[in-house]
Amino acid sequence: MGFTQAIKSFYNRYFDFSTRSSPSEYWWFFLFQMIVFIVFGVLVGILGAVTGAFDSGEPPTWFYILFVPIGIFVLANIIPGLALVVRRFHDRNMSGWWYLLFIVLSIIPLIGLLASIALIVMMILPGYPQPNKWGPNPLGHIDETFS
Repeated sequence: MGFTQAIKSFYNRYFDFSTRSSPSEYWWFFLFQMIVFIVFGVLVGILGAVTGAFDSGEPPTWFYILFVPIGIFVLANIIPGLALVVRRFHDRNMSGWWYLLFIVLSIIPLIGLLASIALIVMMILPGYPQPNKWGPNPLGHIDETFS
């Protein structure tokens, strides 16, 4: 799955908590989010440097106004982001409720670090090759070694 196809799939399946998503769909969207945040950070840095706005120690009004679009972006992506992680768990042949366990564990110091690392590993691992109760393999092929 390519970059634009993954982003389109992400937004087309906004409330889809019942199917599967491939690792590439997850990581392409992750890259898209990082690009948006980096562009926003660079924009704020350039505007701040050009206007000398941060020399006074108090950010100017435009600084706070720039947070409106990034705030809208973040809020608009919370639900589909949760749905995407749940679909990745489904692709691993696991219930999406496991994600709630990872969220709860992430609150606990040190265990939260380990839970975060485990979640990253879960997002990296390939999906279950066979069709499961959440649908067929999103990559479209079946590994016969699991039959």
